[in-house]
Amino acid sequence: MIEARILREFRAALALLLMALSVLAAPGLRAQEPRFGDENMAVSLFVDGAPQAGEEWMLALRFRPSAPEWHGYYANPGDAGQGMDLTLDLPDGWTMGEPIYPVPKRLVIAGLMNHIYEGDYTVLVQVRVGADADALARAPLTGFVSYLACTDRICVPQDARLEARQGGDFARWRAEVAPLLDREGGFELVGETLRIAIPLPADLALGDPHVFVREDDLGGGARVDYAASQRFLRKGNLLVAEIPLAGAGPGEGGIANLSGIIGFGDGQGLRFEATPQAIPLDGARPLTSDAAALPSLWLLLLASFAGGLILNIMPCVFPILSLKALALARAGGDETAARRDALAYTAGVVLACAGLGALVMVLRAGGQQVGWAFQLQEPGVVLALFALTAAITANFSGLFELPGFAISGRGSSTGGSFATGLLAAFVATPCTGPFMALALGAALVLAPMEGMAIFAALGFGLALPFLVIGFVPAIRRRLPRPGPWLERFRRWMALPMGLTVAALAWLVWRLGGWSFLALAVLVAGLVVVGAIVLLGRRSRLGWAALVAALVLGWWSAAQPIAREASATESLLDPEPFSQAALAEARASGRPVFVWFTADWCVTCKVNESVAIEREATRAAFDEAGVVSLRGDWTRRDEAIASFLADQGAAGVPLYLWYPPGGEARQLPQVLTPETLPDLARAPQPAGVPGSDR
Repeated sequence: MIEARILREFRAALALLLMALSVLAAPGLRAQEPRFGDENMAVSLFVDGAPQAGEEWMLALRFRPSAPEWHGYYANPGDAGQGMDLTLDLPDGWTMGEPIYPVPKRLVIAGLMNHIYEGDYTVLVQVRVGADADALARAPLTGFVSYLACTDRICVPQDARLEARQGGDFARWRAEVAPLLDREGGFELVGETLRIAIPLPADLALGDPHVFVREDDLGGGARVDYAASQRFLRKGNLLVAEIPLAGAGPGEGGIANLSGIIGFGDGQGLRFEATPQAIPLDGARPLTSDAAALPSLWLLLLASFAGGLILNIMPCVFPILSLKALALARAGGDETAARRDALAYTAGVVLACAGLGALVMVLRAGGQQVGWAFQLQEPGVVLALFALTAAITANFSGLFELPGFAISGRGSSTGGSFATGLLAAFVATPCTGPFMALALGAALVLAPMEGMAIFAALGFGLALPFLVIGFVPAIRRRLPRPGPWLERFRRWMALPMGLTVAALAWLVWRLGGWSFLALAVLVAGLVVVGAIVLLGRRSRLGWAALVAALVLGWWSAAQPIAREASATESLLDPEPFSQAALAEARASGRPVFVWFTADWCVTCKVNESVAIEREATRAAFDEAGVVSLRGDWTRRDEAIASFLADQGAAGVPLYLWYPPGGEARQLPQVLTPETLPDLARAPQPAGVPGSDR
């Protein structure tokens, strides 16, 4: 990482030096004599026939590197390098247009993205001829060009005094540059994302698309994050590209026009121009190999429904479902009350799942990089959950009673059942990963109504067992009758709820450190529980304490929280994930294992104890020379969220294996003890550390 930073700073300084030299060279012809020459990459200027008054006249700059390792740069070179600086000595009334480039290639060195040309390449330049078409008959066309020639190790400034000559293969050179689309596109900057809509026929094969933005400054200090993954969506005859931004937002200084090249791979691509406009994503579908193979909506709905059913036995949800078990036992033989409570519970679950899903989709459409279970990344939300579960635990323990509320265990309460459904769905989201990855990932990129249907199906699956019990008397008759055991059962349920409180306390500490945990204990233990106890006795002091708790909680959630807890130690000694770190690891020629986790993700922690944090895994990785990267998504991280979206993942866990020189292989979300050692022991290509085993 230090080498990458030094290389970035060196190339930036070199670019500034070259710019300064070009400025000094500008005032006159004498100052534009070559200083560096074109020994490493020669350049020649050709013209296509004789100029005609008032028409376009085509010129060509032909670049020829002296050896295969030298490369040149696109107009926007990316993170490093320098574009071409061209001046032509044109007669009065003649104007030079923007140079027209071929489709560049991508080259990543030490995490820096470069837009380059390898081998011979040609840049075309259109000139609008003035009224005096014979002006150049009296003297040849001349000019001056400065540019940069680089290898993977060094960069050398080049320049040349140009004198045009006839000749060259203009027919081939015109075919080599990227042609301009005949329709204008649109762009907008949304949050930390540049969104570009490019008009392309729906049946056009796109291969491996990538957008090379020509402008290096998008206004207000914002620029494209060149090394970041780009996300593509198809909306009819529009291709929508979402590109992460680096630097500040555009503010009031946004650019009026955007241009660039959309490449399809193998040197194919098109130039585009775009103007500012809103780009809605309703109905857009992801353009990835995974998206092309997305199952039908009915299969996605079935998968989501099945995932909701399975959630009923997950540790995230079981303590909350104990509330519903109490309500069912309390209902006894009252069929009307049982059905009413079952419907209320179902409504709460479905509404919570659909509401969370809608909020995620709205935030993502607004440019926010969020995923499923995003609410548990917010310290204020976790603080509220900690206080609520502490209050429920106190209620189960018999410290207070609230008549008509579900957790009291006394009396029928439709409102209490509805609230229980809301709570169950809210805390169930971290457990959805292992069996909801495909459905949730699809829901975030499908049309809004289709996505909402998937989230609602998840809620219906979660609520179905209690809905069936409420409406099938034969099943309900098998439940134990109300009696003294109910009070004992309620007190026993304080144990799993207490474990939930402990887990949330640990998450509070991970999010904000010891000071935030102390504040949470104060709110939950000394204020909230005390307030509810007083409310149960109908005390005015209880209302005052509850208001004080809400004010204190709101104030604490609004404060910036410095994370005091350090990253969890790991046997694999991973590097923190970043796009640059991943590019550097892959460039090393060694296998790379990347995992994304969060402290609130139960499945993540189970996988880590079962498959990742094991001596056998560490030994296999050491022997194979595996590079490990870990992305911690406990708190919001735009870079991780963007990368997860690029992989089609709605949240964590996500496990990726990169073989040497190969593309990512997405591993199952439930790992076995031998999954990772087996991958590390697999035969490696020659020259890779560990390949001689």
